[in-house]
Amino acid sequence: MQLPQQRAEGAGPFTTRLTWQRPDGETVVWESRPARRRGTLALRSPGETAARTATADAEALQRLRRLNGIASAAFVVGGALFALGAAVSQFGWGTTAQSAAIYFAGGLFFNTGGYVCLLQVLNGPRHTPEDGGRLVTSAWQWWGYEPMRLDWLSTFVLFTGTLVFGINLLDSFLQGLTVQQTNRLIWTPDVIGCLLFLLSGHLAFVEICHRPWPCLRSRSLGWWVVAVNQFGSVLFMVSAVAAFTRPATGSLVDAAVANWGTLLGALCFSAGGVLQAYERP
Repeated sequence: MQLPQQRAEGAGPFTTRLTWQRPDGETVVWESRPARRRGTLALRSPGETAARTATADAEALQRLRRLNGIASAAFVVGGALFALGAAVSQFGWGTTAQSAAIYFAGGLFFNTGGYVCLLQVLNGPRHTPEDGGRLVTSAWQWWGYEPMRLDWLSTFVLFTGTLVFGINLLDSFLQGLTVQQTNRLIWTPDVIGCLLFLLSGHLAFVEICHRPWPCLRSRSLGWWVVAVNQFGSVLFMVSAVAAFTRPATGSLVDAAVANWGTLLGALCFSAGGVLQAYERP
């Protein structure tokens, strides 16, 4: 059977949108994010100007709803706990240990959200142009290695970032550290985690925009989810830079900026989680 001719779009080796025609002349458009988040393809018959939507089977849609609900709730709660931890530190509502414990609890929710986002990619419906273009449900996977898929790479980097943040959060319970140890064990993982979050967000923009640089798509809910989370990642990075401990004085570069950056960045992730709850089938 001859495969339909396809037009691929994306960035570098990554394909984020495919367009092909069925034998009856109907045009099918697969886009990475709508397919894995909503389980949809866009269809347009000859002579039609507006596209209509085709969805995956009921099992796939149920999977997507369940996973999306877990991920969005995890980011909402995780972001809220991070914001609370920053507020405790900034306003003196508790001890350093109490703030660290709240951060750690929030980090567990971020771990959960990151991993479930990866599960969404692995267990979302796959497109099959050779069958005329449809979405097929694959067997359930708890893990998979698909580095040539941009959505997998973005969510894998995000999940890795949450794990690196976990190192930072665990080390923050250590007592009696020197300035050098504090910067190595706490600050360095913080910065690496922020960089991974920023990279993940950029890859998510590439997936939505089908090009190597960001775009503006204010009518796209998926774009808003990515944009709000990426702004939160920028604030996290600002916070991390301000949290560096000066060797000469033993004090942070700017404790207030560090706390406020974390607080506002965390609220962005909570808001992104709320928006994500609506990006479902």
